[in-house]
Amino acid sequence: MEVTELDKAKVHIVVEIIEYLPNAVVSKTIIKKITGNITATSFDAGEELAEKTSPFDNYIQIIDGTASVTIDKKMFKLTKGQGIIIPAHASHIFNANEQFKMISTVIKSGYEEI
Repeated sequence: MEVTELDKAKVHIVVEIIEYLPNAVVSKTIIKKITGNITATSFDAGEELAEKTSPFDNYIQIIDGTASVTIDKKMFKLTKGQGIIIPAHASHIFNANEQFKMISTVIKSGYEEI
């Protein structure tokens, strides 16, 4: 599967990068590199992503709606404009009690020093 990035050197309206689809979680790659990626994701109301972990820190920013994210069994409610860092190796779950959109930024470099 080929991942297509957004056009470079072109202005984007961040909240319009991804659309809502009924009963779905939809993701679109903004930038994907070996050293990390940025992804826009939309969640329809009632959707959730299964619990998972990542070996890298992940910065989440809510760009529309309100999201519930549980990190290591602690629940956070994030509203438009708010962000949170999901630490590397932390279990996390996203729940959409209402529709929301988010930008996820993962930077994979810099872990060599640890």
